[in-house]
This record gives sequence, C-alpha cells and structure tokens, in this order.
Amino acid sequence: MSTKAHAEVQPKSLKAFVLLEIASGIGILGGSMVFMLLPWTAVNLTHSSLSAGVMISLSNIPGLLLSPLMGSFIDKIGRHRASVITQLLPIVTSIAFPICFGLGWMNLSTLIILAMARSFLGGGAMSARKSLLPDTVHGTRVSLEKANSLHESIAAGGFAIGPALAASLISVLGSFQTFWVVAAMEAFAVLVTLAIRVREMREPHEVDEEAKHWVQYALTGFKVLFTVPSVLIIMTAFTLLATVYLPTEMVVLPNYYTGIHDPKAMGFLLFDMAIFTMIGSFLFERIAKRLSYANILRVAILGVGLPMIPMAFLPPTPVMFICGAILGLAWGPLPPLVNTVVQRKIPASQRGRVFSLETTIWTGGPMISMSLVGWGVDALGVRLMYPILAFSVVIAGLLLSTGKRVKELNTVDYTEEN
Repeated sequence: MSTKAHAEVQPKSLKAFVLLEIASGIGILGGSMVFMLLPWTAVNLTHSSLSAGVMISLSNIPGLLLSPLMGSFIDKIGRHRASVITQLLPIVTSIAFPICFGLGWMNLSTLIILAMARSFLGGGAMSARKSLLPDTVHGTRVSLEKANSLHESIAAGGFAIGPALAASLISVLGSFQTFWVVAAMEAFAVLVTLAIRVREMREPHEVDEEAKHWVQYALTGFKVLFTVPSVLIIMTAFTLLATVYLPTEMVVLPNYYTGIHDPKAMGFLLFDMAIFTMIGSFLFERIAKRLSYANILRVAILGVGLPMIPMAFLPPTPVMFICGAILGLAWGPLPPLVNTVVQRKIPASQRGRVFSLETTIWTGGPMISMSLVGWGVDALGVRLMYPILAFSVVIAGLLLSTGKRVKELNTVDYTEEN
C-alpha cells in the first residue's frame, strides 16, 4: 500500500496508541521484575557473582543469535501480529520457574536452561512495539518525538516499578513464586495488544524486499547500520552502555546488596534511577526543540558516566540515590532518541530488523563483558571493580561524544508533524 493510501485510511483516533502504551507498560513491568529476579536467584543459589554473570551471559545467547531472525519475523508477518506472539510466548517460562522450584528441580543448571528458554521465546516484543508505534500515531497530531517521549517514559515507569515490586514480593512470596505475578502481567499485556486495531504502513518496494534470500533479508538491519551514519552513531552509543554500564546493574549491585542482605535497597535504587529515566524520556520532545540531536547524545552519555564515579565508591544510601537520579535523568532521552532516529531514517518495512539489531546489541554487549565483570568482582571485590567500570564509561563517553560523526545525528530533523 502506498503512503498516500495509508494516510487516507488511517484512523485519526489515538485509541491504538493508547492501547499500545498500556500493553507496553504492563509487559515491561513484568519483564523488569525478571531483570532483578534472575540475578538475585542466581546469587542466592550459588553465592557467586561469577556464576550469576555466567548465567546471565548464557541466557542471552538465544536472543543474540535469533535477533536478526526475530526482526525478519516482525517485518514478514506484520508488526501488530508479531507484538502479540512475542508477548505471548514468555508466559510459558514464567510459569516454569515456580513449577520447577516446587518439584525440587531448581539448581543453577535449571535456572540457566529456563533463562535461555525465556530469551529464545520472547526476545522481540519491545522491537515489535517500537516498529508498530509510528503506525498508531500516523494521521494524528502526535509527532514521533512526542510519541516516543511517552512510549519510553511509560517503559521507564515499568522498569522503575518492577524491581521495587519484585523486591517487595520476594520478602512475601519468595523469589520463585513471584514469577506467577510476572506471568499474569504478561497475559494481560497480550489481551490488550489483541485489542489494537491499526493499518500498517507498507512501502511500494516491500515486495522486492521480501523476495530476497532469507539470509539477505535477515541481515538487512546490519547492512543499514553501516549505510546510514546517524543510525550507526546511535547504535555505537548503545553498544558502549550495554557492554560497559549494564554489568553494574546486573552483577555488581546484586553482589553488593546481597552481601549486605538488603534486597530492598537495591530494588529501590533501581526504582530511583528508573523514575528519573522516565522523567528524562518524558522531556525528550521539549529537549529536542532546544538542543540538536548530537548535543542530546553528548549530554546523555556523559551524564550517565559522571555520576557513576561517586556511586562506584559505595557512599551512604542517600548519596547513591542522588547520583542514581542524575544518572537516570541523563539516560532518559536516549531511548526516544534511538526510536526517532530509526523511525525517521529507516523504511517501515525494515524497522523490525533494525530494532532487532538494537536488541542484539543490548544482549550481545553484556555477553562480552558480564562474565568478565563477574570474575573481576569475585577476584578483586566490588570496591575495586566498580570504579574500574565507572571510569571506563566516562573515558568511552568522552571519546564518543567528541567524534566527528556525532554530527550526523543532526540530519534527523525535529518536526511537529509525522
């Protein structure tokens, strides 16, 4: 269908966008609970950060290998249908965790197998929803900047509430029984997604795209990465954060707070960072009217690294919370910036494959570093390993933000219209 025809039949109501955001918020809420539950259960089962790091790295292998295929799946079967299926499949694994525990089968090997199965079955829901988002606001007065600000602030809200909710439920239900709550949230997200009614944009050349050999088709996202400079630079920034920063939340902080027997402090620190990430995401549209996209990236990536330095020396809880708030506020504009760059620069029929590349980076980056960081924590201790990571993020951020190619982001102009 041509873009002109699409504009004629696209409904003007925002109902589809509202339903998409409800499904996204609930689905991410459940997923963010797992974000805390997996490392927490691993550390408690093994009393080893290295084992937790290995578990998290291995669990990411299926998602890493399948990301290009998942993007092809989204673009082939349709963005709405893919949003339903990719949200439905993880329910199986959420139910399996408490069942295996109840049967006495739970050990590190079982935990790894279930975590890998979860990665295999449900790695594409966020990519599918991001690919669908422009279709839900096309023909309305909501710009992509505003839509992505709302989308990512709601997502950040889910990430904010999830760890705190998981921490509270662990003390009441236990870590494995908390997975029943996750499964219920995922089921509700599926039902809401099914209610979305939207016409998906299709370019005239999409038939030619689908005629490619499946390997060629699947690897289109990687090809686009190196042919669209603005997409390349934003994905490079995400690679940095995934590889160097993310292990602090997945390995370093769980080890520290497990050692002092304070899961609630960890949960509420993640809650604090996510709340301010939500605020930063919500402000993206306003920020984009005042700063160039290149400057938004510079401020964000340095704003993530600098507060990590005092946090790395494990100051009192109030100081950790203040620094975490600054970190979250700086992080906030990055996800809507990524979404807007991809949605503006990439044809609709290729969005799934490019957003799946983002997932590949987000899973592959930690796989490279997570086990190494886990070993470093066990060998050197949190108090030495955390500063090493903090200074690494700052140095890498300085190198990236001063690079000449950052200016390519300014080719993605802010606009009031879709």
